Amino acid sequence: MNGPSQLVILIVAIIFVISWFIKVAYQFERIVLYTLGRYQGTRGPGIVVVIPFFQTARKVDIRIITLDVPAQEVITRDNVTVRVNAVIYYQVLDPDKSVNKVRNYNLATSQIAQTTLRSVLGQHELDDLLANREKINQTLQAIIDTQTDPWGIKVSMVEIKDVELPETMKRAMAKQAEAERERRAKIIAAEGEFQASQKLREAADVMHGNEITLQLRYLQTLVEIAAEKNSTTIFPLPIDLIKPFMGLMKKLGSEE
Repeated sequence: MNGPSQLVILIVAIIFVISWFIKVAYQFERIVLYTLGRYQGTRGPGIVVVIPFFQTARKVDIRIITLDVPAQEVITRDNVTVRVNAVIYYQVLDPDKSVNKVRNYNLATSQIAQTTLRSVLGQHELDDLLANREKINQTLQAIIDTQTDPWGIKVSMVEIKDVELPETMKRAMAKQAEAERERRAKIIAAEGEFQASQKLREAADVMHGNEITLQLRYLQTLVEIAAEKNSTTIFPLPIDLIKPFMGLMKKLGSEE
């Protein structure tokens, strides 16, 4: 075996040995180091020297993790069964605790989230669940964060994604919404009639005692009626309008 071949083999062997000794942790990673099974601290980011056979290392991702909570069947306080799913955003703040205090922090956080979701939503009525979702999200976040804190986990946000209602409840809510819209429409119509009647009364008070205004309004109404394509138009004749003629005829009759 010539010299160059031996040099290549030596370089490969050195690289292989170094790979046993050296671990690289990226900026978003930390390495939890153990010596003969005893915790020695958290290293990284960068190059971490690990002595084979004597030391072991475990990498922990400290980026924010998105966790989907499977849909849970929840019975609300007013005895309505709904299916609710959610999403949790959390981050490992203490790699030491996340490795040494709990076996699988992802699974543990998911289980805590599921039980907390059922417990908290079961204390609310359906209308409250649909109307105050932001407040419920904050309550869930605070409770889950408190429970995961001993594991070095920080829960930054909890969002309820979807609330699935039974078909019977959907139909009942649709009928309720329709009845509410009809009620509002009737109230608006009644308020409009009331305001119109007030304006008509004010107009009548203005025209009362002013025969010229009353006659002009009457003639304007006749013009509006004549604008319609009607073959026959019947309209009443106010007594005030013919009073002068009646007085003249009565005077002529007395002279005769």
